[in-house]
Amino acid sequence: MRSAAYILFPPVRQTTATVFASPHSGRNYPADFASASPLEMRLLRSSEDAFVDLLFEAAPACGAPLLAAQVPRAYVDLNRAAEELDPALIEGVGRRLLNPRVASGLGVIPRVVAGGRAIHAGKISRTAAEARLTDFWHPYHVALEQLLAQARGQFGATLLIDCHSMPHEAIAAHAGDGQLCPEVVLGDRHGAACAPEVMHEVEQVFVRAGFRVARNAPFAGAYVTQTYGRPSVGQHVVQVEIDRSLYMNEAQVTPGPGFEALRRRLGLVVVELAAIGRGFGQGAALAAE
Repeated sequence: MRSAAYILFPPVRQTTATVFASPHSGRNYPADFASASPLEMRLLRSSEDAFVDLLFEAAPACGAPLLAAQVPRAYVDLNRAAEELDPALIEGVGRRLLNPRVASGLGVIPRVVAGGRAIHAGKISRTAAEARLTDFWHPYHVALEQLLAQARGQFGATLLIDCHSMPHEAIAAHAGDGQLCPEVVLGDRHGAACAPEVMHEVEQVFVRAGFRVARNAPFAGAYVTQTYGRPSVGQHVVQVEIDRSLYMNEAQVTPGPGFEALRRRLGLVVVELAAIGRGFGQGAALAAE
């Protein structure tokens, strides 16, 4: 199923409660938006989780749906609340108390990309901002909600793997002197978005695949994790951040020499993550217990 906001890759038959989603890998840049931006395309794409949807493309073959954004993060950020509007960018938005994301230019309609580079030459209208939410943000979240509700209805619980990538520079800056950087950071809002036993299973899947894994630091999860993670009703969410240097040339936003090897490796991870969701169907790992 394809729309302007997303592509849904469904399995032939859903056999697992695990759902995969990639909200930041969209790369369909509206022509008028790209031409009006003072940034060249390479810089516009710098905050994109480039190719993450391809890294997890094995999901449908494992009986799990994959929801992949089409709309780019620089145009509308699907991992922010619809109310996170930036008064420094959008006309007619009041300067109420802002959270740190919006204040730094990373609201639902971003003002900047990586490195604090301005996306727009000036402000945009409130009408234009609302149109982006209507056309892209809302359809994506309706589709995600439906996938989670369907999985819970079929299996009694669901596990959302929210797929992202992180700049190597960001994770390197977080590592201490002489320490190896984690290659994967798993976020569950410090236990609020996922039951401990489910998070442990997810972590062990990546550890068995040979990844260096950290939890919740420096990325604990944002809007999707916070909003959809409700382990008390059997709805678990884990945000997965993968070091971009493992698979891409970050400066050029192109696949790197490690891309195919990482895609194969993550294909094996997807198999095991799907198996966790099959356990839900057998009455295992329900958060209400």
